[in-house]
Amino acid sequence: MNQLSPLLTLGIVAAYFLVLLLVSYLTGKDSGNDNFFLAGRKSPWYLVAFGMIGASLSGVTFISVPGAVGAGGKNMAFSYMQMVFGYLVGYAVIATVLLPLYYKHNLISIYGYLEKRFGYYSYKTGAFFFLLSRILGASFRLFLVAMVLQLFVMDAFNIPFWTTVLATIVLIWVYTFRGGINTIVWTDSLQTFCMLLAVGLTILSIGNALDKSVGELINLVQASDYSQIFFFQGGWSDPNNFFKQFISGAFIAIVMTGLDQDMMQKNLSCRTLRESQKNVFTFSIILIFANMLFLMLGALLYIYATNIGLSIPERTDQLFPLIAFEHLGPITGIVFVLGLIAAAYSSADSALTSLTTSFCVDFLNFEKIDLTEEEKKRKRFLVHIGFSLVLFTVILIFNALNNDSVISKILEWAGYTYGPLLGLFSFGIFTNLKIRDRFVIPICILAPILSYILNIYDLFIGFKLGFLIIVINGLLTFLGLWVISYYSEEEEEQGSN
Repeated sequence: MNQLSPLLTLGIVAAYFLVLLLVSYLTGKDSGNDNFFLAGRKSPWYLVAFGMIGASLSGVTFISVPGAVGAGGKNMAFSYMQMVFGYLVGYAVIATVLLPLYYKHNLISIYGYLEKRFGYYSYKTGAFFFLLSRILGASFRLFLVAMVLQLFVMDAFNIPFWTTVLATIVLIWVYTFRGGINTIVWTDSLQTFCMLLAVGLTILSIGNALDKSVGELINLVQASDYSQIFFFQGGWSDPNNFFKQFISGAFIAIVMTGLDQDMMQKNLSCRTLRESQKNVFTFSIILIFANMLFLMLGALLYIYATNIGLSIPERTDQLFPLIAFEHLGPITGIVFVLGLIAAAYSSADSALTSLTTSFCVDFLNFEKIDLTEEEKKRKRFLVHIGFSLVLFTVILIFNALNNDSVISKILEWAGYTYGPLLGLFSFGIFTNLKIRDRFVIPICILAPILSYILNIYDLFIGFKLGFLIIVINGLLTFLGLWVISYYSEEEEEQGSN
C-alpha cells in the first residue's frame, strides 16, 4: 500500500464504524425482543430489498468474482451470470412457495415449520444445521477481512491478530446488540451502497487511467475475450457449463436464502406477505445489475493490467486490491477499503443477529416459556455475547490452522449441511406423509456423508457435481425421510373411503 498509509486506513475503518454506531443508536432505541427479532414487522420492503444485495454478497465475492473473470477456470469471463440467472428461479420459488408458508404460520424462526410439520427432532435438527453452517460461514468471512486489516494496517502498529479480531467482533456486537434486525435492515442498506459505490468508482478510475468514457469502457469489455456469458460447448465436465451453473444457482438461492434464517429474517420483518414478496422480486432484479457491475469491473481489471504490463498475481483474488491500492491513487484505495469492509460486515452482523434469534427461539423456546420481557432480554443479551465469543474462537482456530486446504474442507462440509434442510422442507411441502421423527437425526447425518463419498470417489463417472452436491444431498435426505414415513390414520381412512 504505497499510496494509502496504515494510519489513514485505520481512520477510514474507525469512521465507518462510527457511522454504523450512529445508525444503531437511532434504530435501536426500542430494544425489545420483538424489535430485535423481526423489527416489529415494520421494515420498509424497498429498504430490505436494497440491503439484501450486500447481505447476499460477501468479502469473498467482492474480491473473488472480479478476479475469476480472467482466471481461466471456474466462473471465467461472465459465466457467473449463468448462476445469477438461476438465482431468479430460486427467488421466484422463495416468493411464491416459502414466504407464504412462513407468513401463514407467523414464524419468527423459519425452522418452527419443521416442528409443526414433523415434530421435535426435525425442528431441532434443522435449527442445528443452520447454526453450524452460519457460524463457520460468518467466521470465515470475518477471518478474511481481519487478515487484510492485519496485513495492511495492524502489523504496522505491532498489534497482534487476536486483538484485531476481538476489536472487530466487539464493534459488531456493539451496534447490533440493542436493535437487532431493526438495525441490520438499515446498516445493510448503507453497506450495499458503500459496496456498489466502491465498484462504480473503481470502474471510473480505470476509465480515467485509460482515458475512456463509460460508454467506451462498455464497448472495450464487449470486444474483449472476457465478455462471454453462456457456455454450452464443454459438456457436463465443464465447471462453467450453462445447465450446471443455472440449476446450481436455482438451488443455491432456494437453500442458502430461502431456507436460511439469516436471509429470511429480514424478509419476515416486512409488514405483510405481499410487501415481502415485492422485496424479493425487486431484490432479484437489482442483483442482476449488481453482479454485471462486478463482472465488468473484473474484465476491466485484466484489461488495465495488460495495458500497463502488470503481472497477474498467482492468486487472482489479489488482483483487485493490488490495482486499487497501488495503481489507481489513494481515493480508489479508500473506496476499496470501504467496499471490502461493507461486503464482509453486511453478512457478519446479520449472521450474529440470526444466530442469536435462532438459539433464543429454537433452543431456549422464547415463544413457549413463561418469562417476562425483561428476563427474555437478559437471556438474549447473554446469547448475543455467547455467539460473539464463538465467532471469535472459530476465527482464531482458522488462523491457527494456517492451511488453506484444511479451511476449504471445513467450509465445504459446512455447505453439505444445507442439503438436509432442502430434504426436510421439500418433504414437508410436497408430501402429506408423516415421519417417525426420532429417526430424523441419523438420516440428516448420513445424507451429507453419503453425498461426500459419492463426490470424492467420482462415482458419477466424470460428472463434476460442484454446487449440485446440495441437490444430491437433499435428495438422499428426502429418500431417507420417505423410508421412515407413514400415512396418518385420518388419511388412511380417507383413502379407503
